[in-house]
Amino acid sequence: MSAHKIRNLFPTGSRLSRNDGKFGTFAGVFTPTVLTILGVIMYLRLGQVVGNDGLLGAILVILMAHVITISTGLSVSSVATNTRVGAGGAFAIISQSLGLEVGGSVGIPLYLAQAISIVMYVFGFSEVWLRIFPNHPGWLVTILTFAAVFIIAFISARFASRIQFLILAIVGFSLVSIFMGAFPIAGQAGFTQTPVLWGDFPLWTFWESFAIFFPAVTGIMVGISLSGDLRDPRQSIPIGTMSAIGVTLIIYLALTYWLARVATPEELLTNTTIMVDKAVIGWAVLAGMLGATFSSALGSLVAAPRVQQALADHRILPFSHFFAQDTGQVEPRRALLVTGSLAFVVMLIAIPLGGLNAIAPIITIFFLITYGMLNVVVAVEQRLGTISFRPTLRVPTAVPIVGVISCLFVTLLVSPVAGVLATVLVLLLYVFLMRRNLDTLDSDVRSGLFMQVAQWAATQASKLPGASERTWNPSVLAPVQGDESLRGSYRFLWGITHPQGSIHILGIFPAEEAQAAAELAELAQAFEADGVHANLTLLEDADFVNGVRVATKVLQRTFYRPNLLFFHLRPSSDLNSLQALVDKTAAYRMGIVLLARHPQLDMGREQVINVWLSNQAPDWTFDLTQSNLDLAILLAYQLMQNWHGRINLCMAVNDEAEEVQAADFLQQLITLTRLPAARTEVIVVKSPFLQAINVVARADLSFFGLPKPARLTFCQEIVALVDGSCAFVRDSGDESALA
Repeated sequence: MSAHKIRNLFPTGSRLSRNDGKFGTFAGVFTPTVLTILGVIMYLRLGQVVGNDGLLGAILVILMAHVITISTGLSVSSVATNTRVGAGGAFAIISQSLGLEVGGSVGIPLYLAQAISIVMYVFGFSEVWLRIFPNHPGWLVTILTFAAVFIIAFISARFASRIQFLILAIVGFSLVSIFMGAFPIAGQAGFTQTPVLWGDFPLWTFWESFAIFFPAVTGIMVGISLSGDLRDPRQSIPIGTMSAIGVTLIIYLALTYWLARVATPEELLTNTTIMVDKAVIGWAVLAGMLGATFSSALGSLVAAPRVQQALADHRILPFSHFFAQDTGQVEPRRALLVTGSLAFVVMLIAIPLGGLNAIAPIITIFFLITYGMLNVVVAVEQRLGTISFRPTLRVPTAVPIVGVISCLFVTLLVSPVAGVLATVLVLLLYVFLMRRNLDTLDSDVRSGLFMQVAQWAATQASKLPGASERTWNPSVLAPVQGDESLRGSYRFLWGITHPQGSIHILGIFPAEEAQAAAELAELAQAFEADGVHANLTLLEDADFVNGVRVATKVLQRTFYRPNLLFFHLRPSSDLNSLQALVDKTAAYRMGIVLLARHPQLDMGREQVINVWLSNQAPDWTFDLTQSNLDLAILLAYQLMQNWHGRINLCMAVNDEAEEVQAADFLQQLITLTRLPAARTEVIVVKSPFLQAINVVARADLSFFGLPKPARLTFCQEIVALVDGSCAFVRDSGDESALA
């Protein structure tokens, strides 16, 4: 890769970084942030907010908006001083903590909000232009303004940055001219009005005023979104963002007081360019208005494509490979073309709908969601308390919490319907991205979060009485010796555990055979891919029986302990060792499954499952625990569901009287165990047990109870008679088919 194409993205290294050609704090963060904040809303709508809400009402709007902005700015700054913030700004911060799925579900609305912001600022520029040249066609001014912004942004971000320095000077000069209007000079009357403290809200409700004003303070996203083009994001983002917020807050509060003193509420409501009329040098204010609105549109058009490119870099967007490519000057021009096209279409739609006022509330909702998630990231990182979270700028825990609550509260008050729709959009995007199997970033803290939740849940569960029968799910421990393979049992193990169960593969190897574990690792990955949680533990021990005993003892002390021990029963099995294992592990309250696979038929068509129940005469009670039937029925049900097969409940009886009682017993058992009647049949055979096995039609798999102590030689006799795969099971006492 050529040097000019190397960029700073996420710590995962999908792109590298270089310092030459990147921005510092003033040019990369402070200037675009200040110019975006001191933009169209300040010049064209702040006066109306003061006239509508009154002096104190307007100050309340400003302070409420800044509570969200300051808390978010501090949260972002804290994260930025703890880790390298890659390209994409808020998307990068959220993704690096909560994963690409969460980052993408918020990053896409953020991108859309920034793209729509371009339209808002273009409308603002046109509104000012028409004040100067009222005879010009409004639609033509809007389109030409958009074209000029697009051409400058298309040339390069550095060219746009140089223009912003000039615009910053013009805006500063316009503010000086405005504040000089407080004095009776140059034909101005100065402060002549007594402020109206609370307005009558003739134009908007309080929350509508807030929704229209809030985009004014969303400029912090512009500087943060340029994180991939900053020389030192860790230093530039906190200093540039917080200083810009502080400076602009003072300016907004001063302007609010100035407006309330120089004009009546009627003038403020009807004249959107009141600042021009009340300033000492009107043309300077017009120049500032034009410059601020133009630069805000330019800043958003520079920032939004970089968010889109960051999304594409991680395959979150359709056609990601196309959008992820940039030019030799690190300009995301393909993303810029798409963003420009999107903004142009939105602009054409919004022109007849009211322009600026129609766009502002939509932007407000999307930015509130983004700000809320940024605060969630910091709250989660603080709550986890990991040693890796040691930002040089620490903020109190209350800061991100206030940010989250404020965003949620204001979203519901500004527009409950829009808030719900935006939330649904984010959730749908999250579900969509979860299905994309995106990469996991090294900095993802979700595992730590889930571990804390699991630890809390385990602590709470330990304080409650056990309910193992109601909450039982198969958690299989499958010991494997040497080069023995579980591949032939894959379908069986998957069938008894999917979807809520788990498999713990225990590889016990002599030291010289440890390399054979690679096959087991692949098998564990295959289970994970097929929707069954699986993990692998390797134990170096030449004695298989001792290894199983040690591992079983250790795992019994864990919270998520295995409850089912799986072994193969083969003609070549060492029955003495297997007998010792089966009898010993009975003391650990683990169910036992011995699988005897047919050498040719294996599991057949995976359709018919026979469950052989022992004769319940003379009591015919439904105490399945005593009869060792629970585990057989539960595992048969699991297989029936996953194989889409059917179950035969089979029983051998001695005479006709027992035959009737057995049939009735089995029918009631179907009802009590809630087996699907349409897929479960009853088979009663009047003959001795071993003869009955030959009478019943062959099944793909047959379940038999395993007594205590186990009689493995008798099990092998049954296997020979059945002429099919068999599973011999013994309950642990913690499961119940009747629960």
